[in-house]
Amino acid sequence: MKSETETMNQTGAGIAGAPLRLDSKIAVLLRDDLETWQRLNVTAFLVSGLGAMAPEVIGEPYADADGTPYLPMFRQPVLVFEGSKETLTAAHTRVLSRSLPRAVFTSDLFHTGNDRDNRAAVRAVGKDRLDLVGMAVYGPRNAVDKALKGSRMHP
Repeated sequence: MKSETETMNQTGAGIAGAPLRLDSKIAVLLRDDLETWQRLNVTAFLVSGLGAMAPEVIGEPYADADGTPYLPMFRQPVLVFEGSKETLTAAHTRVLSRSLPRAVFTSDLFHTGNDRDNRAAVRAVGKDRLDLVGMAVYGPRNAVDKALKGSRMHP
């Protein structure tokens, strides 16, 4: 028989009435000096990469009462944090040292207009010199918490 933790980890749902607490975490860290439209845009771009590299984060497709199908979404919340440029740089270093799955968004990407140019802009700069404005990370809850040390929940 599976334990409650095993059931929650595999299905993404708790046992009848039990609170859901996954062992993993999806988090986005945004630089605190971004405009509102930039925060939304960066968050959307960043989380799009996680489902491709970590398919276990994607739940089942949705359907309404009429049978109209909808795309699947993450099976767990995405927590959004913010911090200074220095906080983001330190978190990036910790995420890399822990080999956590991650996506990055640099300030250069606000000036490109397509996927090819986006990848070229990131590729043109070494990891220690990236002008990061956002990062998404997925992994064990404790590892993600340690990597994002110094950031705060987005208001």
